[in-house]
Amino acid sequence: MNAQDLNKKKAAEFAAQYIEEGMTVGLGTGSTVAFFLDALAEKKINFTGVTTSNRTAARGAELGMKIVDVDEVDHIDVTVDGADEVDTYLNGIKGGGAALLMEKIVAKNSTKNIWIVDQSKVKPVLGTFPLPVEVVPYGSGQLARKFEKDGLNPTLRLDQEGKTLVTDGGHYILDLHLDGMDSPERLSDYLSKEVGVVDHGLFLNTADIVIVGGDEIEVKERKH
Repeated sequence: MNAQDLNKKKAAEFAAQYIEEGMTVGLGTGSTVAFFLDALAEKKINFTGVTTSNRTAARGAELGMKIVDVDEVDHIDVTVDGADEVDTYLNGIKGGGAALLMEKIVAKNSTKNIWIVDQSKVKPVLGTFPLPVEVVPYGSGQLARKFEKDGLNPTLRLDQEGKTLVTDGGHYILDLHLDGMDSPERLSDYLSKEVGVVDHGLFLNTADIVIVGGDEIEVKERKH
């Protein structure tokens, strides 16, 4: 296991201590969350899982976890997810795994949100990682041209076979290649108002706790 994966595993295993018997738990998507699922399986407690992607649901079922649809629960106690980038204010970019819409729905319905990352994901400001924007297929080319005109440098995300990637929700993703963000809030507002945008990968004021895996575990908490 390389150093980065080891740090992801450390953060994931630390996060497992926040999960208690009988909780309803949001289960994120991505390589760090994969370690978290393994840590939960080893903990051998009963909980109800709400997943943010089909692949997380499949993996959870393989591990013998009780997995239900988000609309089958009346609350989510805590969601544990990864992030592609986190700034000093605990805002983040998510969606590198193409699950941003479901991740945001689960996060918004959670009492507490915990992100698990390795040190490489922590940045002074957001924008090094391409910002995913989930869009409806119809008119996506027109939207891409508008983003290009507005200086956002969009690219249509492709799958491993070189075909247009389709999300679990049946949408496309335009990745915006930015050189940092002066105001994530302003960009979030701009994107949310564009017709054809389903949602975007800016997760602002979402994470309550960020667990950073490194030589030592660092726990960052949002000041409310």
